[in-house]
Amino acid sequence: MNAREEIREPARTVPVRHEADVLVVGGGAAGVAAAVAAGRRGARVVLAERTGALGGLASGGLIVLLLSLDDGRGRQVVGGLCQEVVDRLDALGAAVHPPPREWGSADSARVEAWRRYGLVWGRAPQVVRYAVAYEPEALRVVLAGLLQEAGVRVLHHVLACGVAREGGRVSAVIFESKAGRFGVRAGAVVDATGDGDVFTAAGCAHEHEEVLPWLWFLVGGVEDADAAAAAGAGFRTPDPGRLLLPWGATPKQHRRIDPTSPEDLGEAELACRARVFEAFRELRQRPGFARAHLCRVAEQLGITESRRLLGRHVLAREEMDRPRDDAVALTGHWTRAGALYWIPFDSLLPRELSNLLVAGRCISVDHRVHHATKEIPACFATGQAAGTAAALAVAGGIEPATLAVPSLREALRADGAILDPPDATGPAQGRME
Repeated sequence: MNAREEIREPARTVPVRHEADVLVVGGGAAGVAAAVAAGRRGARVVLAERTGALGGLASGGLIVLLLSLDDGRGRQVVGGLCQEVVDRLDALGAAVHPPPREWGSADSARVEAWRRYGLVWGRAPQVVRYAVAYEPEALRVVLAGLLQEAGVRVLHHVLACGVAREGGRVSAVIFESKAGRFGVRAGAVVDATGDGDVFTAAGCAHEHEEVLPWLWFLVGGVEDADAAAAAGAGFRTPDPGRLLLPWGATPKQHRRIDPTSPEDLGEAELACRARVFEAFRELRQRPGFARAHLCRVAEQLGITESRRLLGRHVLAREEMDRPRDDAVALTGHWTRAGALYWIPFDSLLPRELSNLLVAGRCISVDHRVHHATKEIPACFATGQAAGTAAALAVAGGIEPATLAVPSLREALRADGAILDPPDATGPAQGRME
């Protein structure tokens, strides 16, 4: 390939197929939360998703663990739409999680019981966390229902490929599809792509990481799933006959890749899928797996980091456990019980644009904080904050960047978001009833 060779495209006009108050790009946890939050506040919302399904890594990537909705001290710190999703999954019988009386417990038997579901991570001493294992297809049903109820128009199989800028704002996002290229105009735009596709196309400052690729899979037909999980063969799921295996590459098995490179992604897809089948064959040699079968391999690689916005505030590790009066979301840390981050509104805002917000794993945080904010509950929380801010700004005839944070926090609290942890009722240990 000649890297210097170029093809000049002729200038062309792009039709505008849709207009919206709020355009959300990306249909994962953050994007759905943003679209639902904006729709519930009366905004005309368009949600654009590059695949044919909702949920992103939380469904198609089979990363079907909400880690975590608490701080590791027995206190819930993520509520709002994330809690509503859990409630709806519970109603479908499609979720498993510890009851509130066990949150923060250091009882070794309870810790081990929930570890087998993949709900306890990190080094000792460990405690029971408010984390959730769920069925991926049930999540897709729940997300679709939320969007429909909120009146959101959903566009599937569309890929954001550019933006139209007018001064310091995005006037439209341009998409490619099988119907050709088209634009969507909007008063406010939320980039929930995970890879920061919109803010990158708009020329916003960002960081870029290389990562090891992962590929999760589900196995059925296991004779004793609990015993297999206890032996470290995988995680139990809400379906008692299946195990979840979070197989991931290591430097000896694969190299770090650029998650935005089609060449790297293509190589990693082939290598990881081959390794899954090899791992499954090895698994069938273990006791209790003679009749096991491969139920499902993740549709997409478990890429949890690529581009990160360098926004108006970059939340740093040193800010852990520091309350902020401009926080629009909270998150604990899934491997570090007791750690807590207050995520400020400025971590959702680019420096260069006034009507673009960012939600999900590509918000403006440093590499170490990212390990907490990339998780699905945190993505729901920042998505809800971004969508609420977008709707309030459009309704008020102002740009999201100029929105008064106290009014945004008031609206989020009214919708069930947790912006300050509840008072502890005592030591985290020993809270079992």
